[in-house]
Amino acid sequence: MAMTDPLGDMFTRIRNGLMAEKDNVRVPYSKLRTNVLNILQQEGYIRGYNQLDIRTGVKEIIVELKYYEGQPVIREIWRVSKPGRRVYSGIKGLGRVYNGLGVSILSTSKGIMADHEARQQNLGGEVLCQIF
Repeated sequence: MAMTDPLGDMFTRIRNGLMAEKDNVRVPYSKLRTNVLNILQQEGYIRGYNQLDIRTGVKEIIVELKYYEGQPVIREIWRVSKPGRRVYSGIKGLGRVYNGLGVSILSTSKGIMADHEARQQNLGGEVLCQIF
């Protein structure tokens, strides 16, 4: 059966891994997931990720989860733009997540980036998710 929301599936796997206090979780490979994980790593929400070749044409990503003093660094992660309801925002309409403590991830014409990068470049786009 085909997956309708690969990014939402990745966030659910991360949330479940954090609740179960796992060190890492595995998600199927895609370029979109890799770009989002790259931003999560730059912002300090995960320790890192590695690509794993299972067999020819099949890849997985191992996401290393991050904890601070026994508590998960990611407190909340949720999908904003979903397959049934896309959410687009101009830079002026893009609000701050928890008054700037969290991060929104956007898909812009210049690639996937965090909200503070989009503000610097004066770009709007599809709001993929928000993390706190």
